[in-house]
Amino acid sequence: MSVKIERLNSEFQEVISEILYKEVKNPDLKFVTITGCEITNDLSFCKVYFTVLGKDKDETLKELKSAAGFIRGEISKRVEIRHTPELRFVFDESIEYGEKIEKIINEINKEEK
Repeated sequence: MSVKIERLNSEFQEVISEILYKEVKNPDLKFVTITGCEITNDLSFCKVYFTVLGKDKDETLKELKSAAGFIRGEISKRVEIRHTPELRFVFDESIEYGEKIEKIINEINKEEK
């Protein structure tokens, strides 16, 4: 992965988080945490990984998809890039997976004691 793409991934993550927290009118989206971004090499798409606390992930995904046009427009104003990639929101399973593994390890440790 090129340095430019890595820099853009980081910048997109920061900008999208800021937009969700400060500018999106939907109050439910203020509980969304952007955990990462992956922009394709041709800059046409950006996978935006997110988690959400205390809300339904499918409902949140629908709301993020409906706000994607607004978010993309705001990104184009803030990030110097010729073509702003299309945003694709993806629920980040890694945190849930980590919690599940931790729970299993804790159960095994209890059984051994």
